[in-house]
Amino acid sequence: MSLPSDIAFILDPARPVLTHARSMQAETGVLPHAHPRGQLLWAKQGVLRVTSEQAVWVVPSTHGVWIPGNCNHQVSCETLVETRNLYIDPTYPVRDQDTQVVMVAMTALMREIVLRLNDSPKCSGDASTARLGLVAIDELNSLSAADLSLPAGTDPRLRRIISHMVSHPDTRHILGELASLAGASVRTLERLFKSETGLTFRQWRTRFKLMNALEALDRGESSTAVAYTVGYKSTSSFVAAFKAEFGYTPQVHARRL
Repeated sequence: MSLPSDIAFILDPARPVLTHARSMQAETGVLPHAHPRGQLLWAKQGVLRVTSEQAVWVVPSTHGVWIPGNCNHQVSCETLVETRNLYIDPTYPVRDQDTQVVMVAMTALMREIVLRLNDSPKCSGDASTARLGLVAIDELNSLSAADLSLPAGTDPRLRRIISHMVSHPDTRHILGELASLAGASVRTLERLFKSETGLTFRQWRTRFKLMNALEALDRGESSTAVAYTVGYKSTSSFVAAFKAEFGYTPQVHARRL
């Protein structure tokens, strides 16, 4: 696990937007943390997994994550990921309606601004870079939120299981096998999933598998291959479940990349 960037802790209204690029190797992550600057986290390449105290996100390159200042979160990945980050000084209001972590749909303009700012010298006092940073804040405020998260719950036994599932997305999770990890009975865990997430364990696992299907689709894998990988018996049943969850088919998602 890596440490968060020091840039996230710099408080300086004269530099409203600071940047940090990071290459994350497969099966690595950043330690749980919080920082005073708000963060736009975006993977130029690869798929991120972000966990907060409230929810879990699987984030393809078509989307980013807005993390308000002082929100605890953890970032991990299963494959190589290239992240490009913007850190906004807290003196600048950003997405006041979002008090917790939120996934956002990246526009073409937002992607280009993030890339341009990350190509500029870090911590630069250059006036043009500062102006572009203000444009980034305006565009960030206009990005559409995407309801593609999974509730994480608060009970420590439930969170141990969810953390394990997020860290091992390829494992065929059976609740009976996870019970010893949580230190609770299967019946207790079934009750916790329903009461704390609003979903049964099966529903939570199915939605998590569909969210992880985004990663394979982003790598260019076919719907047939992805259906098999995430445990569906037929391509048609996978496509139907994917569309019911996200509102569009895997083919439409692939064309958005």
